[in-house]
Formats: sequence, C-alpha cells, structure tokens
Amino acid sequence: MENNGKPVAYSKTTITELMIPSYANFGGKIHGGILLSLIDKVAYACASKHAGTYCVTVSIDNVEFLQPVEVGELVSLHASVNYVGRSSLVIGIKVISENVKLGSVKHTNTSYVTMVAKSDDDKPTPVPMLILETKEEIRRFVEAMKRKELKVSFNKKMDEAKNTVDINEGIDILKGQRCMVILDGK
Repeated sequence: MENNGKPVAYSKTTITELMIPSYANFGGKIHGGILLSLIDKVAYACASKHAGTYCVTVSIDNVEFLQPVEVGELVSLHASVNYVGRSSLVIGIKVISENVKLGSVKHTNTSYVTMVAKSDDDKPTPVPMLILETKEEIRRFVEAMKRKELKVSFNKKMDEAKNTVDINEGIDILKGQRCMVILDGK
C-alpha cells in the first residue's frame, strides 16, 4: 500500500451493538439520539483509520429513520470512506437492525457523515487519496461529489431566502397555517 493512497477496503468498519432497555423511549423504540451517537462513533473509527489521525465531525446528512429499532435487536453500522477531499472525508453508513429470535433483518437508515482530519496542532491536515477498486466505489465517490454540489447550492439558496423574508409578506403567507401570530401582545 502506497503512502499517498489507501483503498476503500482498508478502513471499512462495522460496529454491532445490542439495543438494551435503557436506550429506549416510553414506546419501547430506540431513541434516535442513540443511533446518531453510534453513527458518529463508526464514522470516526472509519475516517481516522483512513486518515491516520484524529478526525472531527462536520455534518451528518440524510438522517431519516426508515423503520423503528426495537429493544433486543442487534444494530450493525457498516461504514466506508466514499469520498476524500484535501482534508475532508465523507463516510457512508448503512444501518441494519436484526431481530435474532425472528431471523428478520431491516435496513433502518443510510447516512453520510463529513469528517475533517486534524493534525496535532488542531489544524486541518491532508488525508491520503482514496483508491477506488470497484464500480460501486466509483459510483459512491461520484455521488458524494454530486451531494456536495447540491448541498452548497441548497445552503446558498437557504441563506438567500433568510435574507429576503419580508415580515409583512411572511404574515400573509402564514394565513391558514397552524400557527398564531401575536406581535408585542397585539
């Protein structure tokens, strides 16, 4: 393996954890925050292995819980580096929940975590190139590039929308919505 690049397989990481009662809400379903914590943990393990240094979370994208996770199920989080920039990495994570008694397996969500590699002086540091060895790895790298492009465009449009909201127009737009406007007690 060359110093300037590492294959995707080098840093693939899976964490499996039993979902215990203390992770559950009053309805017996696992708290989303528990799953987010596990997503962050596996993303760190995968990113730091590829980078060879400490990494920090910049964002977690596409968190949509498709199916609930129950107490007693085994949750496996499969992480791989999908994209690298100069100091950033996008980690793709597929979350699978398994009921071992029933033998059922369900895909609960897929998330993308952007991490940045840090040097010992806490500054962003370059990461090794990603060696793509399969068509799937190429597809994921290109998809990550497209998601990054869309995210930049979306954030720009959201900033523009925030800066152009006229309060009087906003009040008119809110008519018929499930809210009540009370300004200064009037």
